[in-house]
Amino acid sequence: MRYEGDIYRPPSEAYSLIIQATIGCTHNGCTFCPSYKEKRFRMKPFEAVLADLREARQYYRHVGRVFFADGDAFCMTPDKFMRLLGAVRDVFPECGRVGVYSRASQILRKSEEALIELRRAGLGILYIGAESGSDEVLRRVNKGESAQQIIQAVQKAEGAGIKTSVTFISGLGGRSLLAEHAAKTGAMISAMNASYVGFLTLLLEPEAPLYSDVQSGAFELLTPHEVMEELEIIFENISCGGETVFRSNHASNWLALKGTLPHDKEKMLEQIRFAKTHTGQFRPEGWRSL
Repeated sequence: MRYEGDIYRPPSEAYSLIIQATIGCTHNGCTFCPSYKEKRFRMKPFEAVLADLREARQYYRHVGRVFFADGDAFCMTPDKFMRLLGAVRDVFPECGRVGVYSRASQILRKSEEALIELRRAGLGILYIGAESGSDEVLRRVNKGESAQQIIQAVQKAEGAGIKTSVTFISGLGGRSLLAEHAAKTGAMISAMNASYVGFLTLLLEPEAPLYSDVQSGAFELLTPHEVMEELEIIFENISCGGETVFRSNHASNWLALKGTLPHDKEKMLEQIRFAKTHTGQFRPEGWRSL
């Protein structure tokens, strides 16, 4: 199989077959993200993707899940993505789910009928980086999408029967926008009713444009205690109507949380409040990573 550059996948796709269908990210402008800065976005030819699938068949007796990389591979038209799903079905008839990263705008561009057809053809989950529920935070980090667009995209995908896994970043508003980032993120989680919500904590690499703002003092990173304060506000503003699986067990986080909202909301709030006064609950700084 031919991979170009570093390959990124969601934690839940750790045991999936990773196939690179696109190179890079269509937006590639978020100031906190260095992942695709060295790549020029383009789609891989279908024949190359098919060759990778067929080569993988020679090595793996059973493939239950396939994940199409790189960032925002869902940018392709429904017809082109349907062709990929057909190839997966032909080469790996045992495959139960195909997943892919998507920007909200790519979901909104597709009709409800197209999404339903893609779900029937095997598309099981879309991974969406929401980052924050605050439009001001999204503007400052050059996300290129609004909070309302992200909410509508998640609702549209879920309405078509495609599960969504939405990621937020603790500390993305810095110290100046801590309260706004927290309150509006909690409200967004309540409004979108995603199947899964995950949190990581802002951890910058030198290649990320936001890193220079931290070095200059223009952006102030949160302390572990401030991250707990932020999480507390987020949870206080969550009122999910349906069930949402919540996880903050990413290696960047100081505190690991897991539960199902709204059922486990109070339990997780208690964990957060306990950690605020018992710092031994925090993951050691040297153990945090992306």
